[in-house]
Amino acid sequence: MNPKKHHYDTILLCIIFILVIFGIIVLSSASVVISNENFGEPYYYLKHQLLNGLAVGLALFYAGFKIDYKFWRKISLPLLILSIVLLLMVFSDNFGFSRGLATRWLNFRSLMFQPAEIVKLFFIFYLAALFEKKRKNVKDFYKGFIPFIIILGVIGILVAAQPDIGTLGVIVAISLAIYFVAGASIRHLFLICLTGAAVLFALVKMAPYRMNRFLAFINPEIDPRGISYQINQALIAIGAGGFWGLGYGYSQQKIFYLPEVIGDSIFAIIAEELGFIGGAIIVLLFMLLALRGFKIAKHAPNKFAELTAFGITFWIIFQAFINMASISGIVPLTGIPLPFISYGGTSLALSLFSMGVLLNISKHTI
Repeated sequence: MNPKKHHYDTILLCIIFILVIFGIIVLSSASVVISNENFGEPYYYLKHQLLNGLAVGLALFYAGFKIDYKFWRKISLPLLILSIVLLLMVFSDNFGFSRGLATRWLNFRSLMFQPAEIVKLFFIFYLAALFEKKRKNVKDFYKGFIPFIIILGVIGILVAAQPDIGTLGVIVAISLAIYFVAGASIRHLFLICLTGAAVLFALVKMAPYRMNRFLAFINPEIDPRGISYQINQALIAIGAGGFWGLGYGYSQQKIFYLPEVIGDSIFAIIAEELGFIGGAIIVLLFMLLALRGFKIAKHAPNKFAELTAFGITFWIIFQAFINMASISGIVPLTGIPLPFISYGGTSLALSLFSMGVLLNISKHTI
């Protein structure tokens, strides 16, 4: 089927740029205190996000929008190989960069980025191409399940070794969602989930801080000055905001109370300054993005386009939900960023790139 090209999804475009602008505005407030403390000027993080995140992201967005989506199917295998190479390079003394106990970044002189963020999109391309090719054998144990589980295992081991369990969870969730939509056997999915639960249990037992996060989720009062500190301060911020919020720029928790105010905790700052209304607007924007993205997937011209559009949409929405749910105490803290809003150049740039690809597919919907 070769439908004629038509106009792209303008509603989706508007949603994307509202989220981006909202994110820049929120970051400019949330980052002021720690920016002053760390660099002696109030807008270091904002400038860095504009230069390394937004500027690069807009260029990638344009490329994703202009390049025909079929191109990504042709090079999906080389992109997957590149992803694996980048993940391996993280552990190199020459290129890997560590913060605390984590080694998640590559540092090429002035260029620093997280390969795991790139993997999310490139793995979506590969899985979409794989399951389109194996359309009739997706349910087959040897031709469908085994190839999928092997490549997911390789990616999973490399991400877990960084360690970045939050990102690993996102990648696994995206992969399983695409596998399900492609027509996977329910028995195979159940087997993966059962194995995944056992692996997660082992990872938690290997690192006490992961168990502490779970304990803090179960009982936030267990150690309010220790393992429960972040979630308690986040809930204080959300509660202090009330319905209307304290006002833009008036957060108290960003003054060295709430950890990771520009990262995974930024939604709490939104709720504190802009209240329930501000938080609800963010949730609504992501819900609208989900509706437009899944509609594009539903009307995609072929299986590759369908799975790619679905995978991209699921990725952004799932990650946004987990971020907001974890900082609100609904699920355990995961440490993953809020798409388009949290500080992080790689995350913003790759999110924009993925939206460009999604908009390109929208020009070919039937």
